[in-house]
Amino acid sequence: MTDKPEEENEIMAAARIAKERQKGAEGTPEPAKLSKWGMAALGAGVGSAAVAAAILYANRNKKR
Repeated sequence: MTDKPEEENEIMAAARIAKERQKGAEGTPEPAKLSKWGMAALGAGVGSAAVAAAILYANRNKKR
């Protein structure tokens, strides 16, 4: 028998890449989650933008 290294097929390559990514991700912290107040601020911002868009849409065809 020979000690020739095996050629890496696509499944083995994908497994190797997944292991490398997992090792790289071990040291990174979890992303911050939005608190209840952060979600409320986000909702208020989206809501106010929707109101502004509705007003602009309603006023676009009025003659001055």
